[in-house]
Amino acid sequence: MGTLNPEISVVMPCHNGAAYLARSTESVRTQTRADWELIIVDDGSKDDSWLVIQQIAATDPRIRPLRQSQSGAAAARNNGLSAARGRWVAFLDADDTWHPDFLCRMSAALAGRRDEALAYCGWHNVGAGHEGEPPFVPPDYETPDKLADLLCGCRWPIHGVMVSLDAIRRHGAFDPTLHSSEDFDLWLRLGCSMPLVRVPEVLACYHFHAGEQITKNRLRVAADKLFVQRRFLATHPLEAKRLGRAKVREQIEGDMLYRAYENYWKGDLPMARQLFRAVMASGYGNAKDWFYMLPSLLPMSLHRALVRTRRGQSATESQKPLS
Repeated sequence: MGTLNPEISVVMPCHNGAAYLARSTESVRTQTRADWELIIVDDGSKDDSWLVIQQIAATDPRIRPLRQSQSGAAAARNNGLSAARGRWVAFLDADDTWHPDFLCRMSAALAGRRDEALAYCGWHNVGAGHEGEPPFVPPDYETPDKLADLLCGCRWPIHGVMVSLDAIRRHGAFDPTLHSSEDFDLWLRLGCSMPLVRVPEVLACYHFHAGEQITKNRLRVAADKLFVQRRFLATHPLEAKRLGRAKVREQIEGDMLYRAYENYWKGDLPMARQLFRAVMASGYGNAKDWFYMLPSLLPMSLHRALVRTRRGQSATESQKPLS
């Protein structure tokens, strides 16, 4: 039966996460706050996830297993939200973990407020190339520039947030048609309509691993992010007007151009080309930007040759004497 009146609902989607479930669920079970329910939604896993979920649920009545045909993480989270009974809700993917004080610290930041708010915290990326990377505590986003900051991109990982269940049900849950950025879409909608509360502690841990993770498909992520941004502006004309066209373009096309350059200088030309083309299609950028962007219309072989030539010339120029 589980806890009849849990204060916090934790929703965990799982697709082929059998290898990580024990670690992730244990980070919930060892929380210093115990009045929670954990709803694990198996999203049509092909491995032993459903068996593992059932075994874990049998050891703790607060854990509630659900199962659905494979429909994606957004649909799994929505399924969990439909079954949730808590006052507040938090999300933890089946391969990530929390600090033991996550639920306590996050709920304390929201308790006693007369208004609805969204709490967010710091996090640490670990594993698969992120060894030694320092943790990150985001800044305070509850400022006059909040909307511009939120529009620019997802400000925190999905398991770095706590918000009231009623707020999500009132403003709409996750969009299951999105392959990625569904959390960005939700935080953007919620963040523009309620205060943001910063919890300046590292309480979430994002685990990178060799398995399939949506963050690895960067082209899809970039396309979904752009779709979410443009849809939000189309459905929130007052917010778009308040930001102004110049600021909107800076936050969307300007950010895309920044990421294009980032990939270009890292040597990821295929990704840079896709982003450059998207920026050009919007007519954004100055003359220098177009100098770098236009070659992305060339065949890949010619573009690579041009990049090698330009970099060779730059190296030669850097070796010339100053006099």
